[in-house]
Amino acid sequence: MEPIKPKQSLWTRDFTIITLGSVVSMIGNALSGFALSIMVLHYTGSTFLYSLFIVCYQLPMLVCPILAGPYLDRMSRKKVIYRLDFLSAALYFGLFLLLRGGWFSYPLLLGGCLLVGAINGVYMVAYDSFYPNLITEGNYSKAYSISSILWPLAAMSTPVAALVYDRWNSVTPLFAFNALCFLIAACFERTIRYQETHMDKAPPADGLGTWKRFGRDLKEGLDYIRGERGLLVITLYFMVSGISGNGGNSLHLPFFRNNAALFAAWPLAAVTLYTIVSNFAVAGRFLGGLIHYKVKFPTEKKFTIAIVVYLVVEVLEGTVLYLPIPAMAIAFFAYGLLGITSYNIRIAATQSYIPDTKRARFNGTFQMLTSLGGVTGTLLAGGLAEIMPERRVCLLLSGMTFFAVWLFMFRGRKAVAAIYNREV
Repeated sequence: MEPIKPKQSLWTRDFTIITLGSVVSMIGNALSGFALSIMVLHYTGSTFLYSLFIVCYQLPMLVCPILAGPYLDRMSRKKVIYRLDFLSAALYFGLFLLLRGGWFSYPLLLGGCLLVGAINGVYMVAYDSFYPNLITEGNYSKAYSISSILWPLAAMSTPVAALVYDRWNSVTPLFAFNALCFLIAACFERTIRYQETHMDKAPPADGLGTWKRFGRDLKEGLDYIRGERGLLVITLYFMVSGISGNGGNSLHLPFFRNNAALFAAWPLAAVTLYTIVSNFAVAGRFLGGLIHYKVKFPTEKKFTIAIVVYLVVEVLEGTVLYLPIPAMAIAFFAYGLLGITSYNIRIAATQSYIPDTKRARFNGTFQMLTSLGGVTGTLLAGGLAEIMPERRVCLLLSGMTFFAVWLFMFRGRKAVAAIYNREV
């Protein structure tokens, strides 16, 4: 590996603002996301209903990203980002007020998850398409190493949510905190000065109505992906990878909760123990982000490194729940470290490769298909966990994705390497 020598400073005013805003909102989301999950498990006591709750969050991401893409290639992505953060602040504050009054309704909570999922589906496409414009030339890998560090920093706060739940059997205050986080993030993001130009470069309307123009833009975006074999292969692989990743991860918390007797030798509640052990993956992601910030992999070796990472990650996903706690912590750490390597190579390469005028449409399609994999995996895992042990389900799903590495990535290695093995 060679030291990174960027041509310009990464830490411009706008990049600093988007980074700080992301940190604040991610911390709030990490706390409230865990709080919602444990609350649903507490009230329902069902792994399947817990999985269904996760799916209701993921379902809008099957539709919203690909529908949002054509619009976000024609409108201000910055405005969409901060307006959706203001809306999220209002929604979480409303949830805080309802729960404070003693309200809980599983069906209505599912409806709320659909709405939050729709907001996040659009937000992710807008953010992923806007973020590269705030990166100075030669700093893509370094910038995405920072991006990859933010989530681990936020996830380190989840033990706080677990301790609140274990001590007071309530997580209601965390939703008020999340509302405040979104409000602060929106105020930060509103001050970004970057002048967007992609709207001016969009294809002319040519006298088409709104829907016909939308259909044309959508078709152009899909044709672009089909015509770029490397992008198509990457998208299909990560769709399948989402099945085992999301499916397996959705069973970790239920496994600890449903098999507390396995961890009786440890002087902690099973849920709290899970948050501590799983946070070793967070530590791995954090260290991985620091590594990518300071050094870079040899350009011509990136694809080879990615293939090895994909294979090892699937082995870890399939076996981690079979390990004793110390070995499980090591496996989670390695999983996080390798996951960041996969993320950084993929996203820095693809986002620097795609033209700004098509970026939202690609990101929308990518998010839709990977979300489809995530929903499929979560439903499949939840259903299978009703008839077989959680550990066996994780092993089965990871075996399927292990095969997908050969089916997509190895067979399409020439096209993918042309995207991965570039100086960014």
